[in-house]
Amino acid sequence: MKIAAVFLIFLVVVLGIRACVNRNKYSERDNATIDASEPDIDVQLLDVNEYSRPGVKSDKITGIVIHYTANPGASAQNNRDYFEGLKDTHTTQASSHFIVGLEGEIIQCVPTWEIAYASNNRNSDTVSIECCHPDDTGEFTTETYNSTVQLTAWLCMKFGLDEKDVIRHYDVTGKNCPKYYVENEEEWKLFKENVKKALENS
Repeated sequence: MKIAAVFLIFLVVVLGIRACVNRNKYSERDNATIDASEPDIDVQLLDVNEYSRPGVKSDKITGIVIHYTANPGASAQNNRDYFEGLKDTHTTQASSHFIVGLEGEIIQCVPTWEIAYASNNRNSDTVSIECCHPDDTGEFTTETYNSTVQLTAWLCMKFGLDEKDVIRHYDVTGKNCPKYYVENEEEWKLFKENVKKALENS
């Protein structure tokens, strides 16, 4: 009886430590609930302008491109508002179809049938997803990760794609974006595997 009690206490402690260590990482336990259903999307389309939403129709969509915002701690709303402000500041041309926030919220900035200024020479045939991140590593929070997996899987379903059609900005230009998933190749492979599982769960 004492041995069983000691083992139970040991198990609780080990699981507690594991939960603390992994609280900001994607867990395999989470992935069973993710499928390719349409996620909640806050549609806040940018005004049509030459700096962030040119209003140009896309070609046939053949890929989904994952990015990171490169501004640690900024929210999805912050990034959306930055894109909107470019029509006034004219500082650069930049945008994304979707932004996934630190708490998993999703804002849509550009319709998927129009190009966004995100993926250089792949702007015309891809849908782009910018992902917020809390620190300089570029690693996504669990909430950001899970929402991005679901959004990516849903877009794959929408356009008749699969996980092999999901790429990084890095794969287009060699830019270190999304940073964490360029510098940690196994984590990128796991992300794509989780998109595949989400598609299979649908």
